Amino acid sequence: MNSGGATVLRPFGRTVALHSLGWLVAANVIGVWLGVTLLWPDIGDRLAPLTFGRWVPLHLDWQLYGWCALPLVGALLAWCFDVRHPGAGRHAQLALGAWSLALVLGAVGWLGGTVSGKLFLDWHGWTRPLLPAAMHVLWALLAAHTWWRWHELSRAGRWSRLAVMAALLVVPSVLFWAADRGGHPPVNPDSGGATGASLLGSTLGIVTIYLLLPALLGLEGKGRRAAFGGTLALSWLVFGVIDRGHASHHSVAQIAALGVLLAWIPLLPLAWRDWNWPAATRPWLRAAAVWWALLVLTGWLTFLPGLSERLKFTHALVAHAHLAMAGLVTSVNAAIVVTLAGRAAPRGVFAAWQAGCGVFVASMLALGWGETETAAELYRGEGAAQGWFALRLAGGVAMAGASVRWLWGAWRR
Repeated sequence: MNSGGATVLRPFGRTVALHSLGWLVAANVIGVWLGVTLLWPDIGDRLAPLTFGRWVPLHLDWQLYGWCALPLVGALLAWCFDVRHPGAGRHAQLALGAWSLALVLGAVGWLGGTVSGKLFLDWHGWTRPLLPAAMHVLWALLAAHTWWRWHELSRAGRWSRLAVMAALLVVPSVLFWAADRGGHPPVNPDSGGATGASLLGSTLGIVTIYLLLPALLGLEGKGRRAAFGGTLALSWLVFGVIDRGHASHHSVAQIAALGVLLAWIPLLPLAWRDWNWPAATRPWLRAAAVWWALLVLTGWLTFLPGLSERLKFTHALVAHAHLAMAGLVTSVNAAIVVTLAGRAAPRGVFAAWQAGCGVFVASMLALGWGETETAAELYRGEGAAQGWFALRLAGGVAMAGASVRWLWGAWRR
């Protein structure tokens, strides 16, 4: 990253790091508790009525809307904010504070049983408008700083910001609508799971964000991005023409369309290499490339008929979710936090996190693979299931410990 980019990003980089890592720690602590109750269910009864089902929304939503989201919010701040404005630091604290407050208040509702019943969309009742309101606060601040910088932006810069701001303005309403219990069903009624088109669309959205990420962070490019843009456009074209209704996972067209993502296994890391990332981010980006390859390949394989029926609604789904969030997303977000804060993670954090994630994913995949044949042992807490749950807990403890060490280091600095 050039010196100019570093100067722009650092004023609120520590604030972004503290909020992001704070929610990572909070969500991981809940995750460790869930791992303990899976291994020894009677322990969970001691906190009744705050049993397993009450804690799960906190773990899922704090991970998604806390750790997984706030580094990207930091990237938007870096892209839009005018750090020469005397209130830039306070504005960043306001945006991140409003977001974190929504998560705190949401937890009160979730622990009280106020949930929608949809995974990752537990905003229901009085909690439903909380995060959309925080998103509007963020949008207003991004728009204000964009306006203050308008005169210095190029024509391309103005159009790109208008496009992004228009897209962001829609997000709060979409979130509010999606959380409605009377809206779309959480599970496709025809296939018993997600369609190839829906998986393709959501993953292409991630690819698009990750292709734009270095520019948002203000990194210097090397000017070889045209081919990636063309491939991305073709990928979205496939999504545009494929059936996006209740198509079965037995459909050859759905399987072939989802296979488009296989091309992005090498392309996404190659696109990242076209930018000058800080040296401290490189281990995280290499890890992200490995997790990305595993995520796409296993996601396509487990969509296939036969494998899908064997693994869906088992702990293999838990493995795949952590492959995505604890593996890919965490590695990319760590690179964002390092870039914004201008500091590497403390020694040992990277190795502990990656090892813990690997143990967690492998144990849940092994448990899920034989789950249909050993369901009775699983529910009675017997046999190999207890061993896999113990490994899961060990992996979770390693990841939680790594996050605590990183937060403590960021706080002290």
